[in-house]
Amino acid sequence: MRKAAAVVIVLALAGAVAAAVGGTLVWRRMHEPYKGFDAAAQFIEIPAGAGAAAIARRLQEAGIVRDASTFRAAVWWTGQSRQLQAGEYRFDRPLAAVDVVDRLARGDVYARPLTLPEGLTIAEMAALYESRGFGPASEFSAAARAPALVRDLDPLAADLEGYLFPDTYALPRSTPASRLVAQMVERFRAVYGDGLRRAAREQGFTTRQVVTLASLVEKETAREDERPVVAAVYRNRLKIGMALQADPTVVYALRAAGQYDGNIRRQDLALDSPYNTYRHPGLPPGPIAAPGEASLRAALEPASVSYLYFVSRNDGSHVFASTLAEHNRNVRRFQVLYFRR
Repeated sequence: MRKAAAVVIVLALAGAVAAAVGGTLVWRRMHEPYKGFDAAAQFIEIPAGAGAAAIARRLQEAGIVRDASTFRAAVWWTGQSRQLQAGEYRFDRPLAAVDVVDRLARGDVYARPLTLPEGLTIAEMAALYESRGFGPASEFSAAARAPALVRDLDPLAADLEGYLFPDTYALPRSTPASRLVAQMVERFRAVYGDGLRRAAREQGFTTRQVVTLASLVEKETAREDERPVVAAVYRNRLKIGMALQADPTVVYALRAAGQYDGNIRRQDLALDSPYNTYRHPGLPPGPIAAPGEASLRAALEPASVSYLYFVSRNDGSHVFASTLAEHNRNVRRFQVLYFRR
């Protein structure tokens, strides 16, 4: 009996030692950085609803963890099996299995930047959205036909033209166009905040009128110092009932009619469109592009000048005039004679 008891004790001790050694090895493997891929970076997509076992297999196949069992042990060790989140992840250096688990539990998905500059229309944004690989242009365009998102700001809006704020957005690969559009509208609301809204009310402008005027400013000049001056020209014209005669509105109308080829001809100025400010007085019916913050502010904080005219110097800047005679001289100098040379 004594021998049998001794054997049992020895076996138990051996088992305990083996378990301790095995546990130590597993613990070490969970915490040991590993990189099993040769590329500078490895991307992996974790599908929604995937369990720890399926995720472990994907990570092992991608060379992100040494083996599936080590990852599953790390999931058990950290107690985060229910926190692992779907999405695209980017790995570019050796990581321990517990650190991989932590990244997936935080939902630290890879976000790609999408820059949508000032002055774009919905159609141009949609084309850029597609060209950068985020999805079909048609999905963006469809998402932008959601005037309910700005109904409180603009009851007349038929779509979101002018209200998709130009900026750089960081987007996970699976981001739907509708979510991006909602983010852009929220960004517009943040920029066009209480101060600008109050200024608009005090000056007798609706949000739609402010955004429309700002879109003209945005399309006319990219120079920070010129935006308030261009805004002043248009506001001065509005004040005396003078036609705005803004070329960008003609371009917008031509594009809507499918007739724009990159040039404006004399006959185009007679195009029968409510957006043609050569034919129709006042502001066009709505925004013709997405203005940035500087143009929104310029629309409500125009320069104190008497100018009614401006013409391009052909270097990105403009020369301004208060009288038609002065303007005609500027046109001759910077357009007629310039192009003759």
